[in-house]
Amino acid sequence: MRVLIADKFEESGLQGLKSAGCDVLYQPDLKEEGLADAIGRVLPEVLVVRSTKVNEGALSAGALKLVVRAGAGYNTIDVAAASRRGIYVSNCPGKNSIAVAELAFALILALDRHIADNVIAGSQGKWNKAAFSKARGLFGRTLGLIGVGQIGREMIPRARGFGMSVAAWSRSLTPEAAEELGVEYKSSIENVASASDVVSVHLALNAQTRGLLGAGFFGRMRPGTYFINTARAEVVDQDALSKALREKGIRAGLDVFASEPSGGTGEFTDEIVKSGSVYGTHHIGASTDQAQEAIAAETVRIVKAFQDTGKVPNVVNLAKTTPATCALAVRHLDRPGVLAGVLDAISAARINVQEMENIVFDGAEAAVARIHLETEPASEMLAQIQAANPNILELSLIRLR
Repeated sequence: MRVLIADKFEESGLQGLKSAGCDVLYQPDLKEEGLADAIGRVLPEVLVVRSTKVNEGALSAGALKLVVRAGAGYNTIDVAAASRRGIYVSNCPGKNSIAVAELAFALILALDRHIADNVIAGSQGKWNKAAFSKARGLFGRTLGLIGVGQIGREMIPRARGFGMSVAAWSRSLTPEAAEELGVEYKSSIENVASASDVVSVHLALNAQTRGLLGAGFFGRMRPGTYFINTARAEVVDQDALSKALREKGIRAGLDVFASEPSGGTGEFTDEIVKSGSVYGTHHIGASTDQAQEAIAAETVRIVKAFQDTGKVPNVVNLAKTTPATCALAVRHLDRPGVLAGVLDAISAARINVQEMENIVFDGAEAAVARIHLETEPASEMLAQIQAANPNILELSLIRLR
C-alpha cells in the first residue's frame, strides 16, 4: 500500500509503516497548493497530514482511499468532498489530550503571574517587581470547562492539584456524569461563564460549535476573568472576544487564532494579539514528543488495519443514518451465487441497497445476510427469490421505520 505523508512525521511512525509493508513517500514540505499535483503523480492510496489542508482538488487528483489526520481535529480536510468520493477520513483522537491540557494550564499560570512580561522586561534590562508582584493566585478559584471530552477531563485533576474547583458544560454532560467526575454541572455555557474565574475551551469544531462562544457568553463573564482557548479559533466569535478584552478587563491565553498561518512558519497578522491582553502561543498544543509519538503509533495502527482488513479505525465520515426503510434477512447455506441471485433480483426491482453484511456460522455451512434496502420489496418478489434457490433457508423482512 502506497502512503504519502505530506507533513512532518515521527521517525518511529515512518519505520512502523515501512515495517508493515507500506511504500512510504515522505514529503514533509508539501503545501496545499502542491498537494494535488503530488497525489496525481505518485498515486497514493493513503494520505497522512497534520496541518496541510486537503481540498477537493487534492481528493480528486488520484486514487485515494483513505486520508489520516495525524491529530484529533480534521477541519483542515474537506470531509464532505471525501465522502462524495467514497474516501475514508480518519483521525487520532485523545492522543494529544495530556499535551493540550498541559499547555492550557501553562497559559493560565502565565497569565496569572505575568510570566511573559517578566521575561521580556528582564531581557531588556528592566526590573519591575512592583508591577509583576500583583497576581491573583489560583488556589480556591473556579475553573470553568466548556467541553468535557478527553482533553477537558485531563484538565480536572490538574485543577484539583492547584486547589481549584471545577464547573463544566458539555452537550453530552449530565448531572450524574458531572457528579462522577467531581465537577459542578452547568446547564449552559453562560452559566459556566458567570461562575468561573478562569474559563478553558475544549470543543471540537463542527456546525454546532462554530461561533458558539459569542456576545452572550462573554457578557456573562466576570471582569478580569482569564479566557483560555487551546481548541479551535472558529468556536469563538472574535469580535465578541475583542470587545470583552477591551471593556471587561478579560485577559486571554490563546493557542489558536482566526487568521493564523496554515503552515509551520509564515507572517502572523491577527489583530487580537495587539490588544495587550493576550498571551499567545503558536498552535503548539499537541506539540510534545510524547504526543507526537502516540499519534504516530495510532496512525500506523489505522493504516495497518486498513491494509490488513479493509476496515478503518476512528473513521469520521460514515453515515450515522441512511435512507434505508427495511432490512432483508437472508438465512442461507454458504454456497456460491446465493447472494448474487438475491442482489440481482433487488437490482431488477430498482431497489437501492444501503448497507449489507454476511455473517458466517461456525463450520462455514450456513450464514445470515442482512441487506438494508431503501424501499420495501413486494411479498411476491420475496417469494420468487426464495423459490429460485434451494440454498436459501429463510427470508424475513425487518421494518426499520
